[in-house]
Amino acid sequence: MDHMTNEFRHIPVLLDECLRYANLKQDGIYVDATLGGAGHSCAMASLLGEDGCLIGIDQDEMALAAAGARLKALDRADAPAIELLRGNFGDMDELLLQAEVPGVDAFLFDLGVSSPQLDLPARGFSFKEDAPLDMRMDPDRTSVTAADLVNTLDVGELTRIIRDYSDEKWASRIAQFIVAAREHGPIETSGQLVEIIKAAIPASARRAGGHPAKRTFQALRIEVNAELSVLRRGLEAAVRWLRPKGRIMVISYHSLEDRVVKEVFAAHARTCTCPPGLPVCACGADPVLKQVTRKPVLPSPAEIERNPRARSAKLRVAEKLR
Repeated sequence: MDHMTNEFRHIPVLLDECLRYANLKQDGIYVDATLGGAGHSCAMASLLGEDGCLIGIDQDEMALAAAGARLKALDRADAPAIELLRGNFGDMDELLLQAEVPGVDAFLFDLGVSSPQLDLPARGFSFKEDAPLDMRMDPDRTSVTAADLVNTLDVGELTRIIRDYSDEKWASRIAQFIVAAREHGPIETSGQLVEIIKAAIPASARRAGGHPAKRTFQALRIEVNAELSVLRRGLEAAVRWLRPKGRIMVISYHSLEDRVVKEVFAAHARTCTCPPGLPVCACGADPVLKQVTRKPVLPSPAEIERNPRARSAKLRVAEKLR
């Protein structure tokens, strides 16, 4: 258990800001939709009293075991009820029905891939370690791996995935190199794919902008796990489960995620769009959310120095109106 706890211990991003925006009451119900190392949840639990409830969701069994150990260590006489659920936040409706929750006062979605999933070679997420090319967040529920994608999709589909999910300007060339390489045998490891990507990107372009494989690996991970559609589904469910005055906090790490969050919040916060001259509203706008943060909240330079993975984080917060 100790090794799991260490692997899943990470520094929670924008923690002070989340605590401030959560607006939690002692008897509130808080849902951490991305439990991970439970950094945010341990802090949130300290705001809840014995009539409060903390629900943690994660699709990774190791993360749940480690987080459970950390939360159990917060031994207080007036500790809140704690329930940990294994699953994907895209299935939020089913998970909260299973937990028999009457409503939720605050949700947190921290969309960063947890450090252990990136760092443990066997998970196949990392372009820095040679490992089977997998990238599934939940292998029990996802059958298609990154290896399946690079070995079966045509040039057009590979180009679309790499370009749309990473803004990789060499997407077409990388896709062509992947298809050419697999004619000599299947691409089975992250190391093989990294070498193909390096060969596809001209040397002058490889010298700037970080690791040349970073964007392609991100794109494949998003496709394998259907991350954007799952995110939209999870956010829509969260909006339904929020109690009036309840808040939803989302920390995103790249523009694709942030765009989905903005779209969902904006759709539910839509106010009257009728021309000023109309005597009564004809557009039928009926806002459900109020956007608490007009612009995303960013980590301070001091936080980025302490935790470099916070560098690209953006926090957006919305509140349920009714």
